[in-house]
Amino acid sequence: MSPTPTGRLFGDDLVLTRTFRAPIDDVWASVTEPERTARWFGPWKGDAAPGNSIQVQMALEEGAPWMDMTIDACEQPHRLGLSAVDDYGAWHLELELTETDGVTELRFTQHLTGTENVGEVGPGWEYYLDTLVASREGRPLPDFGEYFPAQREHFESQRTAKPGD
Repeated sequence: MSPTPTGRLFGDDLVLTRTFRAPIDDVWASVTEPERTARWFGPWKGDAAPGNSIQVQMALEEGAPWMDMTIDACEQPHRLGLSAVDDYGAWHLELELTETDGVTELRFTQHLTGTENVGEVGPGWEYYLDTLVASREGRPLPDFGEYFPAQREHFESQRTAKPGD
């Protein structure tokens, strides 16, 4: 059975959420500590501070490439903002964590520069966030083939065509 997509477009913001029965500090560690990000995305190296660049390995991508990312904001344990530019365009990412009664919600936002590629981007983030969940629960990592192209239409159907698309 294929995973159900949850991401929603709000203008040019792609928003996905995941909920964890865990304290906020533990979830924060899963998205910021290199040995823990290695379990679901890839490790990173560098001097992590707002305004600094770090190198992040995309360990689940073909060739496991490294990319430079800038830390735009770091408000432990509530908000992390990152940005990067690569061959696929500009990436502006924001992770916001909130905790209520021992349950932490992660709200992941990609601030898009346009929605023309949301059918490819959305399934990718669904996959990575489900990989985060699986890594935290000690389950096998999901298969990307269950996300793309199966979830493309979910995201494309939310697009509002703009002149030039």
